[in-house]
Amino acid sequence: MRTTKAARLLAAGAAVTALTLLSACDGGTGSHAAPVSKAPVQPEARRQPRVNVLPGMPPVEDPADLYAADRPGRLSPVVRGFPSRVYVPNTNSDTVSVIDPATYRVIRTIPVGRQPQHVVPSWDLKTLWVNNDLGNSLTPIDPRTGKAGEPVDVHDPYNLYFTPDGKYAVVMASMDRRLVFRDAHTMKVVKSVPVSCHGVNHADFSPDGRYFIVSCEFSGELLKVDTARMKVVAQEKLPFHGAMPQDVKISPDGKLFYIADMMANGLWILDGDKFTRPRFLATGKGAHGLYISRDSREMYISNRGEGTISIFDFTRDRLTKKWDLPGGGSPDMGGVSADGKVLWLSGRYNAEVYAIDTRTGTERARIKVGSGPHGLAVYPQPGRYSLGHTGIFR
Repeated sequence: MRTTKAARLLAAGAAVTALTLLSACDGGTGSHAAPVSKAPVQPEARRQPRVNVLPGMPPVEDPADLYAADRPGRLSPVVRGFPSRVYVPNTNSDTVSVIDPATYRVIRTIPVGRQPQHVVPSWDLKTLWVNNDLGNSLTPIDPRTGKAGEPVDVHDPYNLYFTPDGKYAVVMASMDRRLVFRDAHTMKVVKSVPVSCHGVNHADFSPDGRYFIVSCEFSGELLKVDTARMKVVAQEKLPFHGAMPQDVKISPDGKLFYIADMMANGLWILDGDKFTRPRFLATGKGAHGLYISRDSREMYISNRGEGTISIFDFTRDRLTKKWDLPGGGSPDMGGVSADGKVLWLSGRYNAEVYAIDTRTGTERARIKVGSGPHGLAVYPQPGRYSLGHTGIFR
């Protein structure tokens, strides 16, 4: 067939275009690698607004999920060489039992100060601090070697947290009725804040790190504390006679705080920004510890008084399951394994530790430890930094 001049020009242009595209795909090397597709640009309207965080605090990775950095395998370079261990403070034995989670055996027992309550990862992830409450000291453990260092004098350290900017440790001085802000590294006092409630013990921080919510177990109250000003800015009594609030955790979307109450037998659900009257959700007798699953969908609630674990689904805003420990027990404090497959909890009144399969709720192991096991830490865990307690990572 006879072609026109216009048709010949059109064909030539198409050939040049094809050659150009092939050259772009192989980067000019002559290889036949497939072209790399680019991710579509997210529409501006769908992007999450940037969180105006406390100065010095790492940026929030995903405002829709504060636990996004806690996914399986996302270990910080700081902890990648650390052996996986479970550290169990035994309050009555004045020791820390160290468990190898691969064998479910105690491989070491470390003598510490009097009445150790919690094992707390430092903000920079390099140290584990044992809170020797009645010993008025903190014992540092090197998680790389498992060896304990010289104790540091700290009065009444029932529990320990770190401000999100990494500057200060916050000691929950329960009997002293104080929140004591200390240098995060030297533990020297920066400011001691008296409180009018009794039994400050647990806390968690707002998404921007600018305030934190504290539970007061002996007077049934909650505090709202301004982080930068180191000042209590609000206080409220829980609407239950004999309330005894314990662990505190913020929801993945940062909108609500959950506070376990071992006398009300459930959770208080609080809007931290508004700090108005919380609503209540019954979970089980002696509700105590709160732990987030690695996919941020669920929260595990240890009901110490009945030997069960309740499962709360954040997406459905309701309880979905309850696991029973075979033969009972006293599940208290703990953490989730780095891969998210095992929930580790201390058995406070049974001198034992429970390893629970997070997929089925079955008990993988029950391990004998010292007397009065309390705030155990699973370490290392994924996350960029620690806010304290037995491991609140962001």
